[in-house]
Amino acid sequence: MDTNTECRTGSGHPAPTPVPRALATEAVHAGRDDLAGLGLHAAPIDLSTTYPSYDTRGEAARVDAFAADGALDDGPPVYARLANPTVARFETALARLEGTESAVAFASGMAALTAVLLARGAAGLRHVVAVRPLYGCSDHLLTAGLLGSEVTWVDPAGIADAIRPDTGLVLVESPANPTLAELDLRAVAHACGTVPLLADNTFATPVLQRPVESGARLVLHSATKYLGGHGDVLGGVVACDEEFARQLRQVRFATGGVLHPLAGYLLLRGLSTLPVRVRAASANAAELARRLEADPRVRRVHYPRLGGAMVAFEVRGDPHAVTAGVRLITPAVSLGSVDTLIQHPASISHRVVDAADRRSSGVSDSLLRLSAGLEDVEDLWQDLDRALGPQPPGTGAAGMPRVSAARPVPAAGRTAVASSPA
Repeated sequence: MDTNTECRTGSGHPAPTPVPRALATEAVHAGRDDLAGLGLHAAPIDLSTTYPSYDTRGEAARVDAFAADGALDDGPPVYARLANPTVARFETALARLEGTESAVAFASGMAALTAVLLARGAAGLRHVVAVRPLYGCSDHLLTAGLLGSEVTWVDPAGIADAIRPDTGLVLVESPANPTLAELDLRAVAHACGTVPLLADNTFATPVLQRPVESGARLVLHSATKYLGGHGDVLGGVVACDEEFARQLRQVRFATGGVLHPLAGYLLLRGLSTLPVRVRAASANAAELARRLEADPRVRRVHYPRLGGAMVAFEVRGDPHAVTAGVRLITPAVSLGSVDTLIQHPASISHRVVDAADRRSSGVSDSLLRLSAGLEDVEDLWQDLDRALGPQPPGTGAAGMPRVSAARPVPAAGRTAVASSPA
């Protein structure tokens, strides 16, 4: 199934050729354009693990073609580990939202990153240049060398000097997990030269930024987070050009890190409300950041200029008391759900990162990470205010460090997505 031009279901009915549409429109319709022609309204879920194949000579030729270069034609499916029509719909939609030729989905975000590293390693390019902070498990995967990779950690200004002949990838995350530090992706891409830049776009989503427009070749998502949006599905996806997608499909087939079709259906459904959810949650996050900034119980607030639904803040008191004290907000790892979550990165999401490396990248022991949901902001603040504990006597907000100025949340409507090349 060639997901870079149109969505096919194995029925022989291709979707209409994509045309430029606003992001909100793409979120609702991408990956579903052929449904009316099929007499359907909701996307079907294909749970088959295998498919009938009467033309075995033809199937052999298709398998040979896939083994040679990872290409999938528009013929009927063969086996679920090779491709699935429901998953392909999600891949088509995500590629359209990110403005890439293709996308390849996996069982989790870590499975997606693993596939990228394996694909580069197979080409003899095992060296990775990376900028901290990253998601804790991404950091651990690189640092531990579990896939035979070698990593050089640098500041953004040191990327160009760190690149070697065997460098296969530059990996960044912006806004970063959990400090929300932002990078100039265009400058980073320039520093990469011919080395592919992989940008983890989990926090921003294509609603707030599309890294390929700044020069990234690969865009990584933990689809578990905002793309799914309801805390009920695991998945990962890499949006990229078709050439790299073919390599990733070969790795996925060989390693078995496939996305289940039910998960593919839930992710496709989640995309339809992605712009609405991100903008509403971002408004809550911006307001909570404003209030936290003025609170004497808070040492520092981190909120990206890009906006978004994530807030990080360092408390003057015991951060564990805050996570233990919330009642409406859920104290749990993960993010991007419709409900608000809070967690202590040094204890959970970044526990696998060496303590000195955590602190040097801004992940202090007093830092809390909050994923704003869709509740009423007054209810959220009441819960957070109570969990922060009593106001310290004689302490005011004067002289407190200032939060980075948050830009207004982008208005819904005419953020256009370019057509994927045919």
